[in-house]
Amino acid sequence: MTAAIPLIDLARQQATVGRQVAMAIARVVASGQYVLGPEVEAFEREFAAYLGVGEAIGVDSGTSALQLALLAAGVGPGDEVITVSHTAVATVVAIELVGARPVLVDIEPGRFTLDPAALGAALTRRTRAIVPVHLYGIPADLVPILDFAERHRLTVIEDCAQAHGARYRARRVGTWGHLGAFSFYPTKNLGALGDGGAVVTSDPALGTRLRELRQYGWRQRYISETRGVNARLDEIQAAVLCVKLPYLDSWNARRRQLAAGYRERLAHTGLILPGAAPDSEPVYHQFVVRTRYRETLRARLAAQAIGSAVHYPALIHQQPAYATLAQTHVALARSEQIVAEILSLPIYPELTNDELQRVCDTIEASLSA
Repeated sequence: MTAAIPLIDLARQQATVGRQVAMAIARVVASGQYVLGPEVEAFEREFAAYLGVGEAIGVDSGTSALQLALLAAGVGPGDEVITVSHTAVATVVAIELVGARPVLVDIEPGRFTLDPAALGAALTRRTRAIVPVHLYGIPADLVPILDFAERHRLTVIEDCAQAHGARYRARRVGTWGHLGAFSFYPTKNLGALGDGGAVVTSDPALGTRLRELRQYGWRQRYISETRGVNARLDEIQAAVLCVKLPYLDSWNARRRQLAAGYRERLAHTGLILPGAAPDSEPVYHQFVVRTRYRETLRARLAAQAIGSAVHYPALIHQQPAYATLAQTHVALARSEQIVAEILSLPIYPELTNDELQRVCDTIEASLSA
């Protein structure tokens, strides 16, 4: 029987780091300190140093990271935030949680990320922030976005949920904007054993504000100086992240190696393959191809026990809960074309070269049939 090749296999990663993770968890359990203790402090310090940023503030999820970043930047009811429709719904959820209105713009087809040329048409007197999403681990084109933001006095909050360790112009994403938001959901390039997130910034005032916001607005215990929330990163997840962080660069290097293998072996299949802009070093959270024959290809892959997925099957404004965000004055034609063609192939550090070849052989046979 042919062995399955899942889209992602977290058990393989656990085989690499499982002993260290178990020891870290046991250390936390024995300590009796489970929330905002030394493990969180250690991870915040190490993650900030890894990125080359002033501060990292651990929170309970990537959604909370975006929400608190927006709150720290002063975004609230009546404000507008420009972002993309081709993203995980969490991006828009966070904007609406602070009472702001998402304004959705189109993407650059080569990067799958926010098109800086679309910003002008989306700007209004209510615009307060821009949230570029480094989707699939591919950095957005940040310099023109930041230039636009500076001209119009807007805050830039990078959504780095899928881009841990990615570089844009030799600098890690999350360090370009005023704030960067990360998710540590288990499937991410750097994942916990449950939910987790972080906001990063090099602005000390924003760092202080974020630490207050994540715990009821406290500066001293039980005294709320402002209205905050409960969005604390717990000690166990922080300890797990401390174990995994030293592996991140080697894991990302393997993802890039696998992506190069896909590009080489699928170059003549007719698939539209993700590019690598010369100004960027992606980390390939997903390897996303495009084809008009997506459903046929998915069926062929499934028949050979090969996993695949569509990230994401509907744009935000195409989903029932967000139909009111559909906008006639801002064209989303590229996003709408791409969402009908995209397919994510297996890519994770433990995927073997033989498995990669089997995926490619199956695709080649499917598309040549």
